[in-house]
Amino acid sequence: MNTKKYLWGATMLAACLTMTSCGNKTQGENSANEKSGDIQGAKIAYVELDSLMNQYQLYKDYSEVLTRKGTNIQNTLGEKQRTLEAHAASLQKKYENNGFTTRDELERAQNNLQREQADLQELAERLNGEFNAEQARINEEARDSIQSFLKRYNEDKKYDYVMIKAGDNLLIANPQYNITQDIVEGLNKNYKITPEMEKAMKGTTESSEKSE
Repeated sequence: MNTKKYLWGATMLAACLTMTSCGNKTQGENSANEKSGDIQGAKIAYVELDSLMNQYQLYKDYSEVLTRKGTNIQNTLGEKQRTLEAHAASLQKKYENNGFTTRDELERAQNNLQREQADLQELAERLNGEFNAEQARINEEARDSIQSFLKRYNEDKKYDYVMIKAGDNLLIANPQYNITQDIVEGLNKNYKITPEMEKAMKGTTESSEKSE
């Protein structure tokens, strides 16, 4: 599972980073910032999604934690699946060797196996549901942090639009209007790791050390 791309890629494309500045602009304001584009009076800039994902520390921290959680879920479910398959194979072998003395005994064994299968399915749904809920919470936190910073950043820059550049969604983009580094540097300067994240990061490090 490439958790980082799964988590952030599609989300950031819909993160509503395009924004409208407040207040009226004069011609002097329009020409004040060399990184702004001027299309029929509109000031436009863009941010590269890949660079934002790779350099924003919040992304890197959460990606590490979620990747570890995703791996743990896969390992847990994989181990239980192997146990279930071994049990099923054992029952099949016992059946082929006429090991069940009565039909009731055979039916009880089959029912137990079906319950184990149902329990595994329920566990998978619960763990995946928890993981998806955590992703949604983190996506919202990341989106809010970026939008909040952009609003403050735009108080001085006064862009009409800040667009996200992901893949080829912008076929041509003049590097002069690329404000990615400004945004990344500002976000990282303001980023403060939360106690919850610090605890999660510590747990990730400990798990990694134990597995070595």
